[in-house]
Amino acid sequence: MNPVVIRKIKIGEGMPKICAPIAEATREGIISSARDIRRIGADIAEWRADWYEDVFDFEQVERTAGELRAVLGDMPVLFTFRTAKEGGEREVERETYIALNQRAAESGYIDLVDAEVFVGDDAVKAIIEKAHGCGVKVIASNHDFSGTPAKEEIVSRLCRMQKLGADILKIAVMPQSEKDVLTLLAATEKMSAEYADRPIVTMSMAGMGVISRLCGETFSSAITFGSAGKASAPGQIDVEDLRTVLGILHKNM
Repeated sequence: MNPVVIRKIKIGEGMPKICAPIAEATREGIISSARDIRRIGADIAEWRADWYEDVFDFEQVERTAGELRAVLGDMPVLFTFRTAKEGGEREVERETYIALNQRAAESGYIDLVDAEVFVGDDAVKAIIEKAHGCGVKVIASNHDFSGTPAKEEIVSRLCRMQKLGADILKIAVMPQSEKDVLTLLAATEKMSAEYADRPIVTMSMAGMGVISRLCGETFSSAITFGSAGKASAPGQIDVEDLRTVLGILHKNM
């Protein structure tokens, strides 16, 4: 697997990197959350732009992105508009979704963008092409709140993301039983061992799936998401607690 290097962070090597979400409606809330993330020392900040009240006014988005960069310094920033069908805060037209991600990549303030694979192959390719032209990396993603697909289906979705040319491959699923958590971990191991040539990120959500957010170094999941105040998905652990557990596991591996 080839790590992805963004600023000073090497994703896909060593301990999973901790990504903390910023899920606030106002510019003031966003900047305040960014200061908290900088203070506690997450590796990556994810701006969940679907929470932002002015997200469809790109001049405001660009202004806020610039302020985020000023506060976060060298910390990588991931721009994410999570659609309602995958657990986000609002609906969005397909063309608007593409344009938002492309313009975020063009802004000069963003290091990564998130492209949901089920928006469509052409849309993901358009986002990747623009992002790569701007020196920005792309996380292709899928968030399945309906349950946990079979191991083969999870692997298939991740392979699809890789084929489309995304730099990092991400899937989050909802467990209905302990066996579902094992399915997610088994799929992660299989993808890493047999198919992936780039970092993958997997998680089983909610309380039942918390273990999947901790054992990434064992199963080759390169990023884990932790909260610095407001969580953006069920099962996220406080960043400082997450770092402690990851450090203990890393020390004893």
